Amino acid sequence: MLRIHVAAHPGSRRERVDWLGDDVLGVWVQARPVGGQANRAIELAIASALGLRPRQVRLVVGEISRRKIVEIDAPSLEALRARLQAAAVQSDTASDSDSD
Repeated sequence: MLRIHVAAHPGSRRERVDWLGDDVLGVWVQARPVGGQANRAIELAIASALGLRPRQVRLVVGEISRRKIVEIDAPSLEALRARLQAAAVQSDTASDSDSD
């Protein structure tokens, strides 16, 4: 299990996951920080962006903070970066084909 720092951005217009500087994962979700909705949305957004099952991502620190730590069931930080980059490439390719 890897522990990753997350900068949460609840209430965003669009959902996205992106690496920020210093090995921090930025996560933008539409859900509001009410009743744990944003935390669950952050877990689901990370899992989706990395091609993981939702149970493979778990918030462990920062329940009421914008700075969080999540545990991710992945072999290494490099593997996570590669998965996120591959997902971004697929997303860009899909967007290009949709605009044709």
